[in-house]
Amino acid sequence: MMSIPQNSLYLMGTVFVLLLIASGVSFMFTVRNPDSDYTELRQRIQSWWVMIGILFTVLLASKGVAITFFAFLSFLMLKEFLSIVPTRMTDRRAIFWAYAAIPVQYFWVYVEWYGMFIIFVPIFLVLILPMRMVLVGETRGFIRSAGVLTWTTMLSIFSISHIAFLMVLPVKNEAAGYMGLVLFILFMTQFNDVCQYVWGKKFGKHKIIPKVSPNKTWEGFLGGFFTITVCASLVAPLLTPLSFLQGAGAGALIGFSGFIGDVVISSVKRDLQIKDSGNLIPGHGGVLDRLDSLTYTAPLFFHYVYYLHY
Repeated sequence: MMSIPQNSLYLMGTVFVLLLIASGVSFMFTVRNPDSDYTELRQRIQSWWVMIGILFTVLLASKGVAITFFAFLSFLMLKEFLSIVPTRMTDRRAIFWAYAAIPVQYFWVYVEWYGMFIIFVPIFLVLILPMRMVLVGETRGFIRSAGVLTWTTMLSIFSISHIAFLMVLPVKNEAAGYMGLVLFILFMTQFNDVCQYVWGKKFGKHKIIPKVSPNKTWEGFLGGFFTITVCASLVAPLLTPLSFLQGAGAGALIGFSGFIGDVVISSVKRDLQIKDSGNLIPGHGGVLDRLDSLTYTAPLFFHYVYYLHY
C-alpha cells in the first residue's frame, strides 16, 4: 500500500472534515427550513465530494495517472471554451491542432523537460495555429479567430499544465511529498474564492467592478486577500519548501491573481451573455467556472516557487 506523506495526509483529512461539516450544515438547514429550497447548496456539496474524491484518488495513484488527469482537465476546459466562444467553420483544422497539442504539452511534463514545457504552447503552438488558419485562405474574421484560439489554448493548456509540472519538481519537503505543492495551490485557490465570497456576502458594500461582476466588492476582495495571505503563511511550510514569509507572499499572489482569473472569465461570460460556461458539474456550472481562478494562480505560483527554490 502506498505511504501517504504525513502533511499531505493531514490536509486531505482536513478537507474531508470540512466537507462533513458542510454536509451536516446543509442537512440542518433542510430540516429547520423545509419550505426553503436548498437544492443548489446540496448539489454544490455533493459535487465537491465527487471532485475531491477523484482528485485525491488520482494524486495517490501515481504521478503518471495524475498528469493524465490534468491533461484530461485541459481537454475538457478547451472543449468547453470552444463551445461558448464564436469560431469559424474554416477554423476546424486549426482547432484539431489545438487539441493535438494537449498530449504533447503533458508529455513534456511527464518526461520533466522544463525547456520544452515552458516554450511549446506560448511560442510553437501560438505561431502554428495562425499559420494553419492562413493556409485555408479565409481572411474574414481572421484576427478575432486567431486571438480567440491562441488565448483559449494559453489558458486551457498552458496555464493548467503548470499544476501538473508542480508534481515533477524535485521534492524539497519530504513530509508533503510530490503532491504537496499541488494540494497547496488547489486548496489555497479554492479557499481564496470561498473567503472572498463570504467576506463579500457579510460586509460587502462597495462594488469593485460592477460592470463585470456586480457581486464583487472591495470588502470581499480585501477580506479574502488578507485571510488567504495569513492562511498560506501557516500552511506553506507544511506542504511546500516555502518559509513563513515566502508563504505569505504566495498567499498574497494567490489572493490577487485568483480574483483576476475569476473576473476575467466573468468578462468572457458577460460578453457572451451566459451565466455558466457549461453544466457538467451540478451546482457549479462547467469546468471553466470551477477552474477560472486557477488559470491565473497556477502559473504565477509555479514561477514564484520555481524562482525561489529551483
